[in-house]
Amino acid sequence: MVVPSSFATGAGDPPPIPTARLGSADVPARPLLLWVRTGVAQVRLDGGPVHHLKAGEGAWIPADGWTERAIITEPGTVAFPLWPQAGVGAWGPSELTRFDVPSGWQDWLIQLFNLQVTPFRGRGYSPEAIEELLRRPGSRSPTPVGVGRNPSSEGFASPAMPRALGARAVAEELIRDPALDLTVEQWAARVLSSARTLRRDFLADTGLTFEQWRLLCRLGAAVEFLAAGYDVDQVAARVGFASRNGLTRAFKGRFGLTPHEFGRELSARPGAGGLTQRAAAARQTDDLIRMMRRTDTPAAPAMLPPASTPSHTNDIHVLSWMYRGSGYLDIGDQRYERERGVATWIPAEVEHVTGLRENSVSLPLGNASPGDLQLTVPLHVRFSPAWDDYLMFCSISARSGLRPDDHNPRHILDLFAEQVAAQRALSVPMPTNPRARAVAMECLRRIGEPGGTHNVDVAAEIHRAFRDETGMTLGRWRYAARMRIARDLLAGGAPPSAVARRIGYAHLPTFSAAFSRFHGLSPRDYQQREPERSR
Repeated sequence: MVVPSSFATGAGDPPPIPTARLGSADVPARPLLLWVRTGVAQVRLDGGPVHHLKAGEGAWIPADGWTERAIITEPGTVAFPLWPQAGVGAWGPSELTRFDVPSGWQDWLIQLFNLQVTPFRGRGYSPEAIEELLRRPGSRSPTPVGVGRNPSSEGFASPAMPRALGARAVAEELIRDPALDLTVEQWAARVLSSARTLRRDFLADTGLTFEQWRLLCRLGAAVEFLAAGYDVDQVAARVGFASRNGLTRAFKGRFGLTPHEFGRELSARPGAGGLTQRAAAARQTDDLIRMMRRTDTPAAPAMLPPASTPSHTNDIHVLSWMYRGSGYLDIGDQRYERERGVATWIPAEVEHVTGLRENSVSLPLGNASPGDLQLTVPLHVRFSPAWDDYLMFCSISARSGLRPDDHNPRHILDLFAEQVAAQRALSVPMPTNPRARAVAMECLRRIGEPGGTHNVDVAAEIHRAFRDETGMTLGRWRYAARMRIARDLLAGGAPPSAVARRIGYAHLPTFSAAFSRFHGLSPRDYQQREPERSR
């Protein structure tokens, strides 16, 4: 996908949304729920008739009985492919089922997509009450897998996450859907690794074998579903046990009581109820199935609960966009607030927590390798609501198989750079001459690169345009652009060392001297005075 020239000039209009495809090779072997937010999607199974879904419609496509599944979205379409947990397939419709999605469910479906493709989790019940129950007198110490744990703090917590890239991808997928029943060899093939490497990474990073880690993941999910009121047979299917007996043996071995005993004692304890994010999603998916069967019309979710990721690091930079509400990014003791419309590059190799407040939704837009993007602190840019549909399309293309034929993962880097340049253009007077404006935008895009503000062989006409239309020579304009952008970054809370790098200075003293000449005070002095001015 190519950024159109209208946006490259700073107009700020999103590109058109192209057609996208999802074939059988891109679809996991489990049910698919396709919801069309805007536009039209075509669904075809095994060469049969084409089903056209318009905005506001959804389709449930069961896992079994179809050899070929093909989905094509028409230009301008945003359609979300959602994969319910593996256990849902046993009680969902057995044939393709179309249904209308009430407006009250739509943001919940967008957040469900986010929860399926990111490590977000939630807390909607009292962990202390359940921990107390699992640590009651006479219960067995939760260490049957041979790993020492503090039962007062980790009686039912998810096991530690592996750090190795392939193992972590497997772990995140199992947390999202613990019922997935793939062998180590199948998991290794999915993450382009070997079974031996995957086993070694799980043991080295978590102290658990792959099978032990998966068991603890499933038991943690079982606790959540039991606390939500599901019966033992339903829980066994949802978390990946072949029978209730298998779940009962593992649960009692871990916690010293059967799932039935746990559910009975939990229901008798005030304050222990409520739903986790995963259990709430399961309940609402149940309601969606009821909606598809047209047995009744379930009420739309009253609110979207808050959610957060565990503290973790990424091997790549991740771009996250706030579609609705607000959130935050915590790195060490520094909190970066995230508002509606703000997209944030989260740096690689930095331990962090990402959070969403109540009734808030975020979506991942894409990734970048450290070689493609030099980044040590978060980088933000704001997109207007006019970009909502296009950014949702970018998220779907980045995190699912539904994408254009010419999908380019690096496109999001160019898109972000263009929006940064357009935002930076608000800080300095811009020439109106088309060729001069193109030079100015290129300078703003490359302002953080060494030598990125120095154009070669600039025509005399462009130099005249800068003098006549901005009142500055091109060289002076470059200097002013860097200093005014530095001012905005400092006002946003970025440390001076990070600002220096972001606008192309290799050394902090050189930047400080240049900033002091332009603004009349040092970067640190400016940053200290800025809060006083806003009072």
